[in-house]
Amino acid sequence: MQAVLAAAIAAGLLPAGSLAQTEEHRPWPVLLLTAFGAWLAALPLLGLMGMMLGDVLREPAGCYVLGALVIAGAVAVFRAPGLPLFVEQLALPGLIAGVVVFGIGLFQDLPMEGGAAVLALLAAGLTLAVDRAWLRALFGASAALAVLVSVAPAGIFERADESLPQFWLLWHGLFALWLAAKLALEPALASRARYGGAAALAAFADGWLSCVLAGLAWWSGISFLAAASLGPEAGRLAGEWSPSFALLGEARHGLQAVSGLLAALAAAWLAWCWPGLRRPWCLGVAGIAVVLAALMPTLGAVLLALALCVGARRWILAGAAGLAAVWILGSFYYQLGLSLRDKAFLLMACGALLGLLAVWGWPRRGGAEAWARLSLPAPLPLAGVVLALGLTLAVANGAIWQKEAIIAGGQPVFVELMPVDPRSLMQGDYMRLRFRLPRPSGERWPALAGLERPYAIGRRDERGILALERIGLANTPLQAGELRVELSPKDGGWTLVTDGWFFKEGEGERWEKARYGEFRVTAEGRALLVGMADGELKPIRP
Repeated sequence: MQAVLAAAIAAGLLPAGSLAQTEEHRPWPVLLLTAFGAWLAALPLLGLMGMMLGDVLREPAGCYVLGALVIAGAVAVFRAPGLPLFVEQLALPGLIAGVVVFGIGLFQDLPMEGGAAVLALLAAGLTLAVDRAWLRALFGASAALAVLVSVAPAGIFERADESLPQFWLLWHGLFALWLAAKLALEPALASRARYGGAAALAAFADGWLSCVLAGLAWWSGISFLAAASLGPEAGRLAGEWSPSFALLGEARHGLQAVSGLLAALAAAWLAWCWPGLRRPWCLGVAGIAVVLAALMPTLGAVLLALALCVGARRWILAGAAGLAAVWILGSFYYQLGLSLRDKAFLLMACGALLGLLAVWGWPRRGGAEAWARLSLPAPLPLAGVVLALGLTLAVANGAIWQKEAIIAGGQPVFVELMPVDPRSLMQGDYMRLRFRLPRPSGERWPALAGLERPYAIGRRDERGILALERIGLANTPLQAGELRVELSPKDGGWTLVTDGWFFKEGEGERWEKARYGEFRVTAEGRALLVGMADGELKPIRP
């Protein structure tokens, strides 16, 4: 390799001083799984160090000395030639423990801002000392977070709901630093001097950008359907943290304008990188992106990061930016400054326009040759697009067909709602439901061991009211006149189909009269909540 490099330098193909890449390439799943085990090992290592060296750790000087020694030892292991992967990962808990111990001393001696600044400098120094790209990326992400803490105004974390504009400015400041570093490093990387300091800073910058993308997505709030998947606490955060226009105050218009401008810069950058995008239909796509970015203050920066990574063909980082963009688009659902109807119409219009623009821009002749002439990456084959569309329609319409079958063939029954304080009954634009369910015998749910859902079993009276009397499984024998209803998991327990009833905004008073839930139940026990009824079993209609 050295002979090849010397010949290339002599021929002028490589700049003088180019070095061979010495880092060994390893499959990332193996590296990730091994590293994950090592990271978990850092916790007991910290506990052991705390028990053995508790007296030393009570003094900042002891933390500095011990932390520096552990960090130096871990760095020495990482720099050893021919290091096996298992041994390398054993050094990682030591590095984490050393940084934590060193940080304890810093935060005992310095205010939080000063300690975070020193940790950011330490991460930068470790980037130059350790020749592992994935570790350098982790150092970059850690440094970005430490810099944010070091420059954040006092008290900002205690009043996060009032500091959304400041947080927005901090994350965009970190993004600006990454952008400046990218522009500064681009000439060095373009000249193929990839294995010296430029490579270390490039990996550091990758980690920095990853942290910024996560921070921008975090600022935007919880994403659509994530609250239901992550549990009740995520649902509470969706309502309390999502940055509504009211919390942004007068800064709202400025943040939106900057976001739209950054989205326009993203489109301009892609058009500069790929001349084939300088077409009318591409301008329409860019216009839609700008409109959406103007409504979501963090989307513009993410789209610019996505454009820069795609233009440089950094596909992993581009995937991370794309994921952040999708998350931010999903968070638009919880933006309380607009009604659900307006948001639905806006997104539907954008989707329809994008579909029309895609049809307009699709090459009529030449297929892949036409895309090659445009200097664009080849699109997915048309068959793949058709297959994805077919699967989407099949899944959606299959679910609709199942629900319609339950409504058409199920028995109508009413289940009594448990008394709920009206002040907590209404939450946003839905009603929280609690049904009267029997407790299982012995206070243990029978489905937990068999990993199958339990059923509530009861009888329906002449009015159609279902009195649920006991809990069983799908194979539990039924007595004459009994029927079973499958229960659904919710918040660590079980409920009857669902715990929420959604309705049009502004109709809260109408649904406060609900005393019974109206269901359709099949012979197999599948159920669907179809309406609400008052104390006289009269249906409540919108």
